[in-house]
Amino acid sequence: MKKYLVIGKPINHSLSPQLHNYWLKENNLTGVYDKEEFDNRDLAGLILKIKNNEINGVNITVPFKKEIISYLDKLSPVAEKTQSVNTVYLEKNKIVGHNTDANGFKLALKDAEFDVLGKKIFILGAGGVVSSIIFALQEINASNIILSNRTKSKAEDIKKMFNNLKVLDWGEIPDFDMIINATSVGLKIDDDLDLDFSKVEKGKFFYDVIYNPKETMFLKKGRELGCKTENGQKMFIYQAAEAFELWHGIRPKFDDKINKIFK
Repeated sequence: MKKYLVIGKPINHSLSPQLHNYWLKENNLTGVYDKEEFDNRDLAGLILKIKNNEINGVNITVPFKKEIISYLDKLSPVAEKTQSVNTVYLEKNKIVGHNTDANGFKLALKDAEFDVLGKKIFILGAGGVVSSIIFALQEINASNIILSNRTKSKAEDIKKMFNNLKVLDWGEIPDFDMIINATSVGLKIDDDLDLDFSKVEKGKFFYDVIYNPKETMFLKKGRELGCKTENGQKMFIYQAAEAFELWHGIRPKFDDKINKIFK
């Protein structure tokens, strides 16, 4: 039986097994998808298992999207440009790293009916998913992207990868049309970014890449301010669907049963 996996630390919040195992069943495919908490020292062993066909595909989440790259033989063009990998598989005896986050984010924005053209986008965080979000925003012609991270040097490192990116000190809140929480703060229900949004006007768009819990403190604050809010559920589903298609050659269907996974 083929085996698939999502790795990260923490990993308990991940709903990837429920989603992928549902799609496996719906498409009459034999296989199982699990989740495992990893440390950096576990990555070499993981790669060996992929090469030996003991594991047939892996999704990568926080904090290994960059760390995994040094173990891979080849990167897809998007993974190369973003230096971020969330999907790994074996192709012609080479371990390939791909990025499905960027396209997942673009499709999620399309569903949200938010046009970034001419908009000011403010991103919080500098982890593995941030470069994917910036890449996606630039592809759909966002003109003004601002980045802030507690450790400013990490934000400056991302600025080296992308043109026209502005970096602010943590705690500064610029004028924006859309704000994106791309940190892991919110995975615990009472996690709070502890930022002052009191001067933010109504009608802005608060977006959180976190999908479990459904409403983080960040989104709750946005809602209370009278702003549009959205969690990362759609992005998560779209990136998972692209990974599923890479592994199985089948584009999974989206149906109402999927929503039950997130209740």
